[in-house]
Amino acid sequence: MTRNQFHFFHPFRVRYSEIDGQGVVFNAHYLTYYDTAITEYFRALGFDQYADAQKTGMDFHVVKSVIEYKAPIRFDQEIEVGARVARIGTSSLVFELAIFPKGEDKLFATGEIVWVNTNQRTHRPARISDEVRQMITAREPELAG
Repeated sequence: MTRNQFHFFHPFRVRYSEIDGQGVVFNAHYLTYYDTAITEYFRALGFDQYADAQKTGMDFHVVKSVIEYKAPIRFDQEIEVGARVARIGTSSLVFELAIFPKGEDKLFATGEIVWVNTNQRTHRPARISDEVRQMITAREPELAG
């Protein structure tokens, strides 16, 4: 995965509370970075996931999380998490994520998060709305098909 594959980045500075006894970011925090970057990705699209779920009764469930660690991230480093939707299915979104040093191409970690849109009453998969599809394909034109 390379930096130029992403149209969206969210910045972070590693806090002391995020490192472990070895002085590097503790593994569980990578998922927090990824989740926050996805939230900010949708905010940049103008999509309020919480308000939409309240209005429609539909919301996304995480069904898969993958992290691949490439190099250690240390305390006080400035990083940027690239986030993009790599695939849109009938009811699912596949996000690809990558963590880079601020303004650099070095790769610290990659990730994949899979969401499934669900009816919140039945918790069964439901089709992703055309509105959400259009917002994503406007940002990720290679998905328009």
